[in-house]
Amino acid sequence: MLTEDPESQRIWPVLTAIIAGSFLTILNISSINVAIPALMDHFHTQLSLIQWTITGFMLAMGITAPLAGYAGERFTTKAVFVASLAGFTLFSLLCATASTPLLLIVYRIFQGAFTGLVGPTAMTIVYQVIPRRRQAIGISLWSLAAMLGPAIGPTMSGYILQDLEWTWLFWINVPLGIVAIAVSLLWIPRGKRMSGRSFDGAGLATVLIGSLSLLVAFSEANDWGWRSAKTLSLLAAGAALIVLFVLRERRASSPLLNVGVFRSKRYSLTLVIATIITISLYSGTLLTSLFLQNVEHRSPLETGLILLPASLVMALAMPAVGKLYEKFGPFWLIAAGVTMIAAGTFALGRLNTGISPVYIACWMTVRNVGFSLTMMPASNAGMQSIPKELAGHGSSMSNWVRNVAGSFSVAFFTGLLAARSGAHLDALTVGGAGAADPAKQLLAETMGINDVFLIAALIGFAGLPVALLLRGRSPATSGGSPPLRTDSVPR
Repeated sequence: MLTEDPESQRIWPVLTAIIAGSFLTILNISSINVAIPALMDHFHTQLSLIQWTITGFMLAMGITAPLAGYAGERFTTKAVFVASLAGFTLFSLLCATASTPLLLIVYRIFQGAFTGLVGPTAMTIVYQVIPRRRQAIGISLWSLAAMLGPAIGPTMSGYILQDLEWTWLFWINVPLGIVAIAVSLLWIPRGKRMSGRSFDGAGLATVLIGSLSLLVAFSEANDWGWRSAKTLSLLAAGAALIVLFVLRERRASSPLLNVGVFRSKRYSLTLVIATIITISLYSGTLLTSLFLQNVEHRSPLETGLILLPASLVMALAMPAVGKLYEKFGPFWLIAAGVTMIAAGTFALGRLNTGISPVYIACWMTVRNVGFSLTMMPASNAGMQSIPKELAGHGSSMSNWVRNVAGSFSVAFFTGLLAARSGAHLDALTVGGAGAADPAKQLLAETMGINDVFLIAALIGFAGLPVALLLRGRSPATSGGSPPLRTDSVPR
C-alpha cells in the first residue's frame, strides 16, 4: 500500500509515468504481427514455429501476472514497475541481436514475463494513488495506452519494416525504455513494503506447468489431432493443474493470488467480459495482418496504413469513455461495445480476394470503437467492487486471466486457420490435382480466415448475455457492490 494520502497526490505526473511504461510494453504484443511474414522469410521457417514469438510472449505475460500482487507488497509497486521496465528494455536489446528463431522466441518469452508485471502493477498504482472520484478518468487514460498499443502496433511495424530490418522493432524500445524508467523513478510515489508474507513457490509452479500444458495442446492439436493421446493428455493435465492452483490459493495462508476477489459478482462478470473481448482483439490484429500480406500481397507499410484509421478513432474515443462512464455506468457502454465488436468481427468474416481495403478499415474501426466502449468500463466496474487492500490481487488476477486467454486464442486461431485452409484447399482440388495452383491456395487461405473470423464473432456475441447481468448494478449510481471481507488478505 502506498503511504501518501491519495487525495493529496498530483495525479497527472503519476498517470504520465504509468501510461508511458504501459504503452511501450504493450505495444510489443501486436507490433510483431505484421513482422511475422518477414520473420518467416528471414529465418526460413514456418508459421507454426514463428507464431511462438507471439504466443510465448503472451503466455509469459499471463504467468508472471500473478506475481505482481506479492511482489508489490514485498518490494513496493514502484520498485516492481521500474524493475519490470528495466527487464523489458534489456530483453528488447537481446531480441534485436537474436541470430536464430529459437533465440528470438526465448528472448521474447522473457520480454513477455517482464511485460506481464507492468500491467497489473500499473493498474494497482491507479487504484491506490488516484482518488476514487477520479479513478474512472485515470483508468480510462491508462486503458487508452493498454489498448492503443496493440492497435497502433501494426502501423508502426509497417512503417519500420518498409525501410529497415525487423530488428528495429526491438532496437527502438531501448531508448524509449530508458526514458520510461526515468520518469517512473521521478514521478511515481515510493510506497510502503508489507513484510511477513511468504512466497507461494508451489502455486507458481502449478500455474506455470498448467498454463504451458494447455498452450502446447492448443498450439499442436492441428498437427497431432484433437483426439490424439498427446493432445488429450496435455489438456487434461493442464486443466487439472489450473484447478489445483485455484484450490491451493483458496487455502494458502499467503496465496500468490487471493481468489477472494471472486466473491464480488461484479468483478467476476466483468472479468469474463474482458476475457472475451481480449480474445476478439487478438483475432482481429492477427488475421487481418495475415490476409493483407499473404493473400493481397500488400507491404507491411500498406498493411499498417490500412489499420491506422481504426487506431486513431480508438484513440479519440477512449478519453470520452471515462466521462460517459460517470454518467451512464458500465452496462450500456459494455453492451454497445460488445455488440460492435461482434458485428465488426462477423463482417470481417466475409473477405474475398481483391476486396477493397476501405471495407477492412471501416469494420476494424467499428471493432475498435467497441473495444473503447468496453475495456475501461469492464475493468473499472470490477476493480471498484473489491476492497482497496485487494487491488493488487484483483489487477493481477485480471491480467493473468486475460493474458493467458489471449495466448491461448492466438495458438488456437493459428492452428484453426491452418486446419480450415487445408480443408478448403482439399475441397477445391480433386485428388490433390491443382493443389499447387497459387489462385486456389489464396482462395483456400481466404476461406480459412473467414471461418476463423466467424468463430471469433460467435465468441464475441457470447459477451452480450454476460453484460445483461450487469444491468442495474452501476457503481456510478449505486456505490458498487457490498464490501468484501478482507480478513483473508495477506499481510
